[in-house]
Amino acid sequence: MRPLLGLVLITFRELWARKIVLGLFIISSLVLLAVAFALNLDVVEGSLAGVRLFGQEAAPEDLGGEDAAPLTLSRVVIAVESVVAGVAYWIGILLALFASASLFPDLQSEGRAELLLSKPIGRVRVLFGHMLGVWSAIGLLATYLLGGVWGIMSLKTGVWNPRFLLSLLLVVGMFAVMYAAVMLMGVWTESTALGLIVSYGLIFVSMVLAAADQIGPTLGPLTSPVFWGLYHTLPNFTEVTKIVSVLAEGEAVDSWYPLVSSLLFGGATYGVAGYWFVQRDF
Repeated sequence: MRPLLGLVLITFRELWARKIVLGLFIISSLVLLAVAFALNLDVVEGSLAGVRLFGQEAAPEDLGGEDAAPLTLSRVVIAVESVVAGVAYWIGILLALFASASLFPDLQSEGRAELLLSKPIGRVRVLFGHMLGVWSAIGLLATYLLGGVWGIMSLKTGVWNPRFLLSLLLVVGMFAVMYAAVMLMGVWTESTALGLIVSYGLIFVSMVLAAADQIGPTLGPLTSPVFWGLYHTLPNFTEVTKIVSVLAEGEAVDSWYPLVSSLLFGGATYGVAGYWFVQRDF
């Protein structure tokens, strides 16, 4: 247990030495300040009387639209939290991948890998310690950001929406899935750039796969199996966005398949990366 903890701490130390954690912490703090000061709600005797967003005033009926249901305080809070969860999912994961992509290739650099593997620590434990360290660092930052937004909104409005915190698990989980592609490219080529290209490329492909219901029926007998094979094999990053928003809104999720298939992709990719790392001659 102690060697594993030491590997996690080494990963944390490297992230801190590169100012990666500090940079993401500053960005998260700015987001929290924006949420704290940008949204002001006028509540009169428990009812929502007005909303001020980034200095612009709007009456509840203006925000809800003529045909929309009356805008309540709870609806405003849930809407803001849903938007924040979606933004944190996309921008947060993209930034986290960019910030951490070089860690694993550097771990395998000449001299460092030999020194680390010369210790009485198995390669599988080294790999798992690195993964756990990266996941934990991003998890703490995500908790600070999303937990902070939830706390600010709840304290300012008195509306507590604990389901919003479930989106935190999806953000960290999908980061772990996409980081698997970075590690696979890292153990194969030791290229940070290629790892980012592949992970961002998978995200771009997921945008196309998200329209499977519209694209699938238009495909021919040769291309249809290929398309659906990719749909069921590659991570459904874009479709998971809907699950994040639905959880933040406190509604029931129609299908967990995009998340489950993505997690299976991540697990399989980590397995292949681990096998290559164990077999590799350093």
